[in-house]
Amino acid sequence: MGLFNKRNTPAPVDTTTATGTHHTHEKKPGMFARRQPRATPTGASSHNSRPTFGQWIKATALDIVTMAVMGAIGLGVYMADPAPSRSFPVVFKDGEIVYPEFAYPLRNEIIPIWAAALLAFFIPFLVFLIVQIRARSFWDVNNATIGLLYALISAAVFQVFIKWLIGGLRPHFLAVCKPVIPAGLGVGDNDNGVDGGLNGNTANGYRQIMFDRSICTGDKKQINDSLESMPSGHTTAAFAGFVFLYLYLNAKLKVFANYHPAMWKLIAIYAPLLGAVLIGGALTIDEYHNWYDIFAGAVIGTMMAFSAYRMVYAAVWDFRFNHIPLLRHAPFVYGAGPSSFDGFHDAIFTRKAGWGTHEGSSWGGAPGDAADGPRGTMAPHPDGPAHGHHHDDAYGSTTSRVQRKPLGADRHGEQMV
Repeated sequence: MGLFNKRNTPAPVDTTTATGTHHTHEKKPGMFARRQPRATPTGASSHNSRPTFGQWIKATALDIVTMAVMGAIGLGVYMADPAPSRSFPVVFKDGEIVYPEFAYPLRNEIIPIWAAALLAFFIPFLVFLIVQIRARSFWDVNNATIGLLYALISAAVFQVFIKWLIGGLRPHFLAVCKPVIPAGLGVGDNDNGVDGGLNGNTANGYRQIMFDRSICTGDKKQINDSLESMPSGHTTAAFAGFVFLYLYLNAKLKVFANYHPAMWKLIAIYAPLLGAVLIGGALTIDEYHNWYDIFAGAVIGTMMAFSAYRMVYAAVWDFRFNHIPLLRHAPFVYGAGPSSFDGFHDAIFTRKAGWGTHEGSSWGGAPGDAADGPRGTMAPHPDGPAHGHHHDDAYGSTTSRVQRKPLGADRHGEQMV
C-alpha cells in the first residue's frame, strides 16, 4: 500500500483486541426537530432524546430560579456603594504625588463591561450551535448552555462581593477623586498626632498624609467605581466564558485524545483563551485596572469555568468521557469499553480515528476517572435493578453490572444537568 493511499476504514481503536466494526447510522433529524427516543444497540431507549418543553421547564425550574436569585443578588451588590472607607495618601510635604500609579487620566474603556459579558456568553453559545451540525444532541447544547451560565453567574456574584467588601484603587482614582486638601490641613504640619479634621475632612496616619474620600470633589458614581478595582469584572466574565469554551472544544474535537489531531484543532481550542487574555490586557491600556486586578479576575473566572464544566459533563480532561453530558435522573458509570447505553457516543464534532461510532467512543487505559467496568449511563430496565449479570470487559476479565432503573421511568424531562 502506498504511503499516502487513503484508508477506507480507520485504524482499530481497541488496542486490546484490535477489532471493531462500524455501524451505518441513519441520518439524524435536526437538533430541535420532534423525534422519537433514539434506541441503543441493546434495544433500550437512549437517554439522548429530546423532551417536551414542559418536561424541560420542570427539570430546569430550580436552576432558573437559582440563576434569577443569584443574578438579583449580584446586581444589588454591584449597585451598592463600596463598603470599606479607605485611607489613601495624595502628596508629600513637598507636593510630590505619593502614588503616581493611581494618577492616570480617566479614559473610555476599549471594551465596556456589558460588551465583555455579551461576548463571554454569545460567542460560546454560537459555537455550541455550530457543533450541533454534527453532534445534533439536545442535551449536549442544553448542558453546555446551562454550564456556561453556571460559570458566568457564579463568577460574577463571586467577584462583585470581593469588589464591594475589599476593592481597591483604580489607576485613575486620583483623577476622578479630584482631591482638595483644605488650607487648615497642611500636609506634614501636624506631627503631634492630633486629629487634623476640618469640615469633615481628616488627615491621619504618620505625618498626617493619609486622607479618606471626604476630600474628593469629583462625581460620586465615578469615585465609587474607582474604589472597587479588584477583581476585574471584565476579566472574570471573559475567562469564565472562554475557558468553558476551551474545555468544550477540547472535548468535542478530541484534541488531547488517543490519536494525532490536525493542527487547526489546537488553534481552535486556544483561540478563546487568546480572546480572554486580550479582553483582560486591554484594561491595562485604558488604565481601568491594575495587573493584579486582572490576574484575580482570571483566577476566579477559570475556577468557575472548570467547576461548571465538570458539573455538566462526565469529565474535564479524560478524553474518553469529557464529551458526554451528565443527566440528573441517572448516574453515569465509568469504565472501559465502547459507549452503548447512553446514546451520546456521537455527541462530538470530530469523526477521526473512529470517534462518533460505538467502537471508537471510549476505551480503557487512559488516566482519568476509571480503570475498568462497563462504560455508559445505565439504560432503564423494565424489571428494575437486575443483579448478577456478568460480561467480559475489554481486557478479558469478568465484571458484574447492576442495571439501574431511573427514578420514574420515561421521565425524559429529568435528563438535565
